Amino acid sequence: MRISQDFAPRATEGPAGPDAATTLRRRPARGRAAAALTAAVAFALVLTGCGGGNDSAPKSASAKSAADADRVEPLAGAPAPKLPVTVDSADGKKVTIDSTDRIVPLTGSLSEIVFTLGFGKQVVARDITATFEQAEKLPVVTRAHDVSAESVLSLKPTIVLADTTTGPSEAIGQIRDAGIPLLVVEPAKGLSDVGRRIETVAEALGVPSAGTELKQRTEKRIADVQKSIPDHADGKKPRVAFLYLRGSASVYLLGGAESGASSLLEAAGAVDAGKESGLDKDFTAITSEALAKAAPDAILLMTKGFESVGGMDGLVKIPGIAETPAGMDRRVVTVDDGVLLNYGPRTDRVLTEIVEQLYAKGGKSQ
Repeated sequence: MRISQDFAPRATEGPAGPDAATTLRRRPARGRAAAALTAAVAFALVLTGCGGGNDSAPKSASAKSAADADRVEPLAGAPAPKLPVTVDSADGKKVTIDSTDRIVPLTGSLSEIVFTLGFGKQVVARDITATFEQAEKLPVVTRAHDVSAESVLSLKPTIVLADTTTGPSEAIGQIRDAGIPLLVVEPAKGLSDVGRRIETVAEALGVPSAGTELKQRTEKRIADVQKSIPDHADGKKPRVAFLYLRGSASVYLLGGAESGASSLLEAAGAVDAGKESGLDKDFTAITSEALAKAAPDAILLMTKGFESVGGMDGLVKIPGIAETPAGMDRRVVTVDDGVLLNYGPRTDRVLTEIVEQLYAKGGKSQ
């Protein structure tokens, strides 16, 4: 998962996510400590549903926004693909698609785009991170980027969508060797990548005009949310640290410049405290020293991560948290794991939740 929805810290999957954790997992470890940290993150990502604790996450100021986050909003009208099409895959291949009858997206974020373009009825499987309502009953064929080629092929797909973090490579090769069109898409690292991914998927499905429409809708909604951000009375932007937590697996990470969250935080009128403190990679293990240097006014968390440490009472027990301005004020912002780092058609909703929680009544948890 960039941590993304693709569930991992980009240590983006989001995840991404994120993919954060995915990237972190695939990166060569340096020494025993790095290896242990990587293994812990990978294990935690496979167990993305693991939570715990008694405290619920603080609620967004908009109940409707929170409820809608579990569904995608397809474009009006049924898609009418113009096929066949030949497109460039991110791994250097040319891919020809002549049918969209049976679609298998191998990440949750790609599933979100496919469903929003109006192809939900043609999707025959999902990644474990595709948690939105319309996809939840589909069979799971991938878990934290661990693709089962046999499971995918058994569904007789006419097109498979992956991204550059999808693996293992042997599974991707096996699917291609079976003659299935498989398109690899570059993952999203920030808001600027949203439109590109939408257009890439839409072109592959033979509906470029729908891709343009969805891109414009998404970008307009993001811009509208940004217009609602209040001015900072003191001229200072809030410093927000993104933490990736999985208490059940003892994974406690502080996000840096490559975590996947920076673009969202900056779009919300905030400063990514980890990035600004000099963390130029994806994630680093939480230490009192790192948190003191980041000095966050608020902490951004995935909902399940927040729950996994026991809510606010458990969060402030993590060394260094209680001494930060965010810990002293008990100021957190939580967003559902399945959407936080997706950077897709629902990113405006994610941004809305961040803005509402960060600025409403000081952003303190209830």
